[in-house]
Amino acid sequence: MVHYKFSKHINKEFAQILRSRINDYFKENQLSRNANSHMIGKSIFVLALYLAPFVFMLSATISSIGILFGLWIIMGIGKAFVGTAVMHDALHGSYSKKKSINMLMGFSAFAVGANPKIWQIQHNVLHHTYTNIEHADEDIVTPSYLLRFTPNQPHKWFHKYQHIYAGFFYGISTLTWITIKDFIKIFEYRGEGLIKSKKDFSKTFTIIIIQKIFYLGFFLVLPMVLLPVAPWMIVIMFVTMHFVTGLLLTLIFQTAHVMPSSEFLMQEEEDIEENWWVHQLHTTTNYATSSRLFSWMIGGLNFQIEHHLFPNICHVHYPKIASIVKNTAAEFNLPYNVQKSFRSAVVQHFNLLHALGRQANFKMV
Repeated sequence: MVHYKFSKHINKEFAQILRSRINDYFKENQLSRNANSHMIGKSIFVLALYLAPFVFMLSATISSIGILFGLWIIMGIGKAFVGTAVMHDALHGSYSKKKSINMLMGFSAFAVGANPKIWQIQHNVLHHTYTNIEHADEDIVTPSYLLRFTPNQPHKWFHKYQHIYAGFFYGISTLTWITIKDFIKIFEYRGEGLIKSKKDFSKTFTIIIIQKIFYLGFFLVLPMVLLPVAPWMIVIMFVTMHFVTGLLLTLIFQTAHVMPSSEFLMQEEEDIEENWWVHQLHTTTNYATSSRLFSWMIGGLNFQIEHHLFPNICHVHYPKIASIVKNTAAEFNLPYNVQKSFRSAVVQHFNLLHALGRQANFKMV
């Protein structure tokens, strides 16, 4: 992987002014950049949305297949929102000023089946640093080219159907988290020098093994033992829960970057002729910013522009700082991409998948 370097001179003034205005906002309003009481209440709610149905089904001796399926689906929704509204901020270090609190809340990653360290490398280091850059941002890399997310990726004959089958692969994405993905990535990251010491590798590898055993034992084997339902039915419910989670999470993140308004970069040279801050504006899209409930549930990730520019700020502050970012971008004649609703963002995302699948030489407008 090429370690790209962004220009420190191009659009330097934009970055300086924007940072200054955001800093002034927090100073003038005497606000912490981290979580507030509102965030703590939300954390309790989404964790309960995920875990309460599980505790209820195990303790109430429910035999109704319909009710059990409903509870597993609610768990799937709760699991997704734990990932977006709790785990995401904690692993970015924006939940609290204290590392111990971020680490504690980051343990929620174990509850959703992801390893915190592997997730941080893929998301914080690779995705946030090299957004939409081919061979660097793993969020646009797909196994065996089953999906074509950018014009720079090879075109296969079956991609003309990807807008139809993409939802299936989105749905099974978290199933790979809890089975093979962490094991594959830890070896990849060691080879790329992202996990450097043998001690760090051994420790992380051991944690992954223990985590997988605990997660599958607690959320799959335990229901098989305690619920008066055939084991194969529990497996189907477990997979259904993960499908709901995977579909929600993938749509939330992919509609922010794989969009008709997004730019995709592919180059061999290390030096990128653009400022990193401006690069984020060219590669990121907001959506449904006027929906307070939706924003509340998905951890403010509909404000992806603000998140990518200021990942060290807790998401509860994004709606307030969004106008500062938007106005500053307008002053410098820079893009600030927004879709009116989540539905429109999803439609635009699948329209792009359709176009990329149909046209081998598709050009972004």
